[in-house]
Amino acid sequence: MIVVTGGTGFVGSHLLYLLTLENEKIRALKRKSSGTDFTKKVFGFYTDNVDKFFSRIEWVDADMLDYMALEDAMDGVGLVYHAASSVSFNPSDANAMIKNNIDGTSNLVTACLKRGVGRLCHVSSVAALGRDYDGRLTDEENIWKYSPRKSAYSVSKFFSEMEVWRGINEGLDAVIVNPSVILGPGNWRKGSPSFFYRVYKGMKYYTEGVTGFVDVRDVCRCMTELVKKPLSGERFILNSENISYKMLFEMIAENLGKRPPSVHASVMLTEIGWRLEWIRSKLFFSSPAFTREMARAGRSRTYYSNQKTKEALSFQFTPVKETVEWTASLFLKELEQKVK
Repeated sequence: MIVVTGGTGFVGSHLLYLLTLENEKIRALKRKSSGTDFTKKVFGFYTDNVDKFFSRIEWVDADMLDYMALEDAMDGVGLVYHAASSVSFNPSDANAMIKNNIDGTSNLVTACLKRGVGRLCHVSSVAALGRDYDGRLTDEENIWKYSPRKSAYSVSKFFSEMEVWRGINEGLDAVIVNPSVILGPGNWRKGSPSFFYRVYKGMKYYTEGVTGFVDVRDVCRCMTELVKKPLSGERFILNSENISYKMLFEMIAENLGKRPPSVHASVMLTEIGWRLEWIRSKLFFSSPAFTREMARAGRSRTYYSNQKTKEALSFQFTPVKETVEWTASLFLKELEQKVK
């Protein structure tokens, strides 16, 4: 039996589809309040016969903060993919996100140890890595160090990963993946899929920041291949290419038939922008669309190595250009269907 946490999330949904192709016994965990419509939508990106593959999943309501429910869900399980994670760059969500990510991972690791789960694949993030600057490549050996400038998300992913390392020290067979920014179709108003929506609606500004990007299909394939290898207590960066946000948005605009962003958002402009957005959100009791953490991320220039993963799996990552073309085609297809 395979368990996937976060089965209604971005990575979890894509991973579930890949696993259903292998005819494995699959149990997916979700909150009681969460529906499965998004997961079905993701399946629809790959097949017209959604129900055929979706029916192969056993859904279990088990909140990551409910230890007893998690332990019950681990009964008879040989492999766990831990893809559940809260993601937010809104300061008001910071404490809840940190608690959910760290405590949830701690509960899962303990439940796996208690029930004798054979193997765990933990989806971490490059945000849990230390960084090299000046164009040097960041790899799996870079040590994360706390700084007041670290995002709450980075803090939550680092200490979540520490819970997995704790489990490894206690005898858990586990492997960790650290994806860069994951691209692919999903909820067009949230996370990286929102890049396509925002460019389609008209994006005026760009930053000169550089980071790594990776195809969601590559993330899922690497995970399923790594668990078959005798690799425990290892982490692997999943990254296709390091490119600027400007270049990414130009690719998206080209594939959507839209004008690319043309105004450079300087440091001063982004600093003014997130402050004005903070004021607007307070006046209208809404979540800010642009935060200080987003401004800093957009200006950061970080380059990630994928050498360890490529060598361990003989894996060739999908070029970002191909990922953008695939994702943009699905975005436009969905728009056309809504118009009909």
